[in-house]
Amino acid sequence: MRNLAIVELFYASGIRVSELVGLDVDDLNLSDNTVRVTGKGSKERVVPFGVPAARALTRYVSEARSRVRVAAQAESGEIGLSTSAVFIGRRGERINVRTVYQLVASLLVDLPGEGPIGPHTLRHTAATHVLDGGADLRIVQELLGHSSLATTQVYTHVSQERLTESYVRAHPRA
Repeated sequence: MRNLAIVELFYASGIRVSELVGLDVDDLNLSDNTVRVTGKGSKERVVPFGVPAARALTRYVSEARSRVRVAAQAESGEIGLSTSAVFIGRRGERINVRTVYQLVASLLVDLPGEGPIGPHTLRHTAATHVLDGGADLRIVQELLGHSSLATTQVYTHVSQERLTESYVRAHPRA
């Protein structure tokens, strides 16, 4: 449940791995399908996510997370073992960046394609799909937490390549 919630949130929101591992339960707004993240330079932003991510997060937070915390308390003997972290490991502690990299890489390893596989792949895919869906570049900039529009424009290159490929494939005089 935790791993599904992580992947769904990454793809739905395009947040950075550091932002994901830093999430606290209070940062989630499951009624509005938004998450408050603290990005680079300690800048906060509110990022929306879709229904599949909301379902996965709700299920994880209400079912699995509480079971892990109870089991960790019983194993450690520490009464009141608590963490505000959304994503926790077997010992009830906040997961780290390395754990998330290993998880995502293991899920993406068999997919075709080139380049590195990890959480940034899901961030890149989310941004590209939002642009391909017609979103304005400035919206994607805000979603990703980029301070410079030039950083976000990297994603337009991928969309332009897809446009060109589709044109060549579909147009009889291309």
